[in-house]
Amino acid sequence: MKDQNRPPTGMWSLYKMGGITPAINSVFNPQNAQQMAFLRQVMKRQRKDFIMETPLSEVEVVVFDLETTGFHAGGGDEILSFGAIAVKGDEIREEETFYTLVNPERSIPPNIETLTGITADDVREAPSVMDGLRRFFEFVDRRILVAHASAHDKQFLNAALWRTSKVHMTHRVLDTIMIAKWLEPKRQDYSLDALLEEHGIPVTVRHHALEDSRMTARLWVSFLRRVQDRNIHTLGELYAYLSQT
Repeated sequence: MKDQNRPPTGMWSLYKMGGITPAINSVFNPQNAQQMAFLRQVMKRQRKDFIMETPLSEVEVVVFDLETTGFHAGGGDEILSFGAIAVKGDEIREEETFYTLVNPERSIPPNIETLTGITADDVREAPSVMDGLRRFFEFVDRRILVAHASAHDKQFLNAALWRTSKVHMTHRVLDTIMIAKWLEPKRQDYSLDALLEEHGIPVTVRHHALEDSRMTARLWVSFLRRVQDRNIHTLGELYAYLSQT
């Protein structure tokens, strides 16, 4: 007997993949369907391509940062902007950057407007969060991600990926705080501002996703050189030491 409650065949296959809301969006918005498929393929491919034997002198990473409407990824807060810069070994590729505002489709609290400088007018015509995710991961490709205090950013990326595409992020993320704690265990302050000052890295614009990414990239390179001075030469070796932190 035909199931009267079962969605049409095309939608049913999408429903099984990710849930009714993404399925409906995909049926009526082909662009969303393509973006969803792209994000799922990136996450699937990333699981297969991570190589722990990659030399640190050759490792390709994307240092990134997000600005958000607040601090609760599961409580209604949304991404406001993506910023990222590519680094290979200890070479920061200044010409290879990514930045976009996205429309959070919710109000921006006054304190966040003050902190980030991003206003409702700025994001009114900005791309959707899904479009921002697609473009961001297209830029990242198979490279490892690096961030400072990465838990915040990972929560927001995973929440947005799940809401839009029913996938979780599979990219490895290295946190410069974890490296700092391993290299400098006696420090009291591991904030980005404190570490930038300690390492003589000029502060440009704080709480701007691309500028924070640029500064964090310089911090990452500084740490990477110190790590290699300790006779640690592969990603696997670095992860092994960080796991003991």
